[in-house]
Amino acid sequence: MFKLGLIINPVAGVGGSVALKGSDGMTKHALALGAEPKANVRAKTALEVLVPYQDELTVYTANNQMGEQAAKNLGFAVELVYQTESENTQALDTEQAVSALLTAQVDIILFAGGDGTARNIAKVVLQNSAQNNLPQVPVLGIPAGCKIHSGVYAITPTAAGRVVELMVTKQLVTLTEGDVMDIDESLFRQGIVKAKRFGEMQIPSELRYMQAVKSGGIELDELVLHDISEDVIAHMADNEGDLFIIGSGSTTDFLMTELDLDNTLLGVDLVQGEALVASDVTETQLWQKLIQADKNQQNVTLVITLIGGQGHIFGRGNQQLSSRVIRFILEQKGGRENIIIIATKAKLTALNNRPLISDTGDNDLDQLLSGFMVITTGYKDQVLYPVSSPL
Repeated sequence: MFKLGLIINPVAGVGGSVALKGSDGMTKHALALGAEPKANVRAKTALEVLVPYQDELTVYTANNQMGEQAAKNLGFAVELVYQTESENTQALDTEQAVSALLTAQVDIILFAGGDGTARNIAKVVLQNSAQNNLPQVPVLGIPAGCKIHSGVYAITPTAAGRVVELMVTKQLVTLTEGDVMDIDESLFRQGIVKAKRFGEMQIPSELRYMQAVKSGGIELDELVLHDISEDVIAHMADNEGDLFIIGSGSTTDFLMTELDLDNTLLGVDLVQGEALVASDVTETQLWQKLIQADKNQQNVTLVITLIGGQGHIFGRGNQQLSSRVIRFILEQKGGRENIIIIATKAKLTALNNRPLISDTGDNDLDQLLSGFMVITTGYKDQVLYPVSSPL
């Protein structure tokens, strides 16, 4: 019988939709702002892949929303190894749950969270391996946090389920090491990305399902970025009455610099007539702006870039761009043309022919976004590049 260890950080990513750039120490504030926890939803998506194998595995987990609820709702046999009394779980809950799973000798620890959760898990897994001179138990992350810089995550929740499926069905799965990375959230909220490596954990090596560690740094080729910005600015000039949503990232940051506007590097800003009309908006604030634009018969254009090394255009670091926001943009006249994706050709080449990924949490929407989309790579220079829904 396959022993699947499961840990869900129920509040992972809760700060994303309300523009808090993370959840560490911000859970109560995020919930007060109207944020809705999504980690259990994403864990359910991964576990659904394993439903056909319920007779072949037992889920070892913690009580309530830390895993029990999701597993039992799908009909899995469950063994509780840890009990928490807290509604808003803390890092200590994660660490103690990991210790209990290691004692239960699970075959793999599947967890839903962000880089903070991965860091908590690594602390216990690495310590246990060193103290007891034992090989590490494999781990696999279901991406559910605001920050996904670590290389221990599957590219989507469904992909995480597929990797475990290979193990349950006794297919050959190679193990490799994935970096555990985390950033200083206080600096992150100031627009400064300062990542630190916290070690390596054993992960299943299935490259079609596992994400690369996020590429860091600022594009060096300023001439290319300048050309990309000029193309977008020309589009803005031709559509002066439109509302432009500017997504996060260093490429869009360069665009805002060219417009001589203050920019939220890791947030979402609104521009109209080449003037800044709102900064660092939450999902709710953005939705209200869209309702207002619709009443004013004003078209809305979204300008985004992709995460270097991973290729995600939705579902990573831009949770403010919810499924209802994206659908609103697509349902306007022009459809997909209302989404401008900007990236250098070097950034696309670094993906090694892997498609861009839309992981909005809405399967129908991800399917709608699948196929070839136009990427602006210079001034009046575009390429077609494939976009894929989650596996």
